[in-house]
Amino acid sequence: MASTGPRAAGTARRAPVSTAAMAVSLVFLLVGILGFVPGITTDYGDMQFAGHESQAQLLGLFQVSILHNLVHLAFGVVGLAMARSVAGAKAFLIGGGVIYLLLWLYGLIIDKDSGANFVPLNSADDWLHFVLGAGMIALGAVLGGRRTTTAA
Repeated sequence: MASTGPRAAGTARRAPVSTAAMAVSLVFLLVGILGFVPGITTDYGDMQFAGHESQAQLLGLFQVSILHNLVHLAFGVVGLAMARSVAGAKAFLIGGGVIYLLLWLYGLIIDKDSGANFVPLNSADDWLHFVLGAGMIALGAVLGGRRTTTAA
């Protein structure tokens, strides 16, 4: 028996905020995976589990550790799960954006050579966190109020 619901008819569309949350989540997953790839991550042999002593850098620019990569992977998985609903996608983008803005501020405040830099972070990470935070909040705010329409 064939289904006659909107999905079967091909008229249902994913909400723009859900699509955006899925795209952001996939980027986090990709970054988390690439952080474990020697060559893409320079000084891979110097990677530590956590702490500012980790000298590995994704793309030779962003300081990473095993913990840092795992956080990216977890953020991606959570985002994909939340992107399944409009409310979840909006919450992921706005809430995740706030987390990244707080991480940006944290990175600006801490001494990069101290134990407080446990993730670890460098200046490139700090400014990327600012862009991610602002961008995620903007996506959640702008796309979160839109509704999709279906053809009749």
